[in-house]
Amino acid sequence: MTDVLVIRCPYCGESYETAVDLSGGSQSYVEDCAVCCRPIEIALRVGDDGELLGVSTRTDRD
Repeated sequence: MTDVLVIRCPYCGESYETAVDLSGGSQSYVEDCAVCCRPIEIALRVGDDGELLGVSTRTDRD
């Protein structure tokens, strides 16, 4: 199940849309910002029913 989220870059502060796959459950991955191209660590919290419970972003320096 794919969903579209708006992510705010912790480096440049700009927001952009990104597609996420919720079928894999809770997960963490790195994605480059669509605006400044710096690597963002994204963590998804997904419930047992496949519903998105939370999203967090951080820099590679945090």
